[in-house]
Order: sequence, then structure tokens, then C-alpha cells
Amino acid sequence: MNWTLEVVVVPVSDVERAKAFYADQLGFAVDHDTVISEDARVVQLTPPGSGCSIVIGKGMVPQMPPGSLKGLQLVVPDLHKARAELVERGVEVSEIQVLGENPRPVPDPLDNVGFVFFADPDGNTWGVQQISERG
Repeated sequence: MNWTLEVVVVPVSDVERAKAFYADQLGFAVDHDTVISEDARVVQLTPPGSGCSIVIGKGMVPQMPPGSLKGLQLVVPDLHKARAELVERGVEVSEIQVLGENPRPVPDPLDNVGFVFFADPDGNTWGVQQISERG
């Protein structure tokens, strides 16, 4: 039996601001934006090529304060290109960092160990790792 991770809830304080950040600045597709009531709204967004989406909204998970999700991770085949795209879209992103040594021979020295980091407007943090074999 397959067990697939399909959705991660990302706690935000302002749904419109977060939706604009994830859709317009990161390029995530807006799968749906559903207003359930005055106190409940669900917006699902999916990174390009991903099988897992994020959900932001209102009235969802009160025990998760906005900005409390740390360490979400995206994987890309070309970290230089991904970082340039984030910068072009106005995202404050770190320089490329190499964390550790490659555990095995790889086609590119950044594979597995190359990362950049950014945060959404609420302070939820993301890492972007290069693994070129998945591209």
C-alpha cells in the first residue's frame, strides 16, 4: 500500500497576502480557494511539478500560530536557476550554501548538499535543495 503525503497546512495570519506570496512570488498553482463561512476559508496551492500541496486559510488549525512551521523543503534539479527565479520574483532568499559533504559521487557538486533558504511573510521557513537526478 502506498502512503502519499498530499497536503501540508501552513499557518498564516493574512490569507490574501500569503496567497499572493505563494502564487505570484513562488509560482505555486492555486488549486482552489473555498470560502466555507465568514470564519473559514481554505486555499490549496501546489508547487510546480509537486505531488504535495500546501493549504493556507482561516479557521483551520488554531494551535498552530502563524509563522510556526519551520523547515519545509522543496527539491529542484538546478539550484542556481531556482535561486535566480526566486530573486527575480522578489523573494528574499539566502545565498547558496553547501551543507556537509556528498554521501556518494554525484553529477553536480551541489547535489544533495546545496541549499537556499527563505521565509514567507509570516515567518514560516523553507529550504530548497538541489537533487539533479530528479529533474
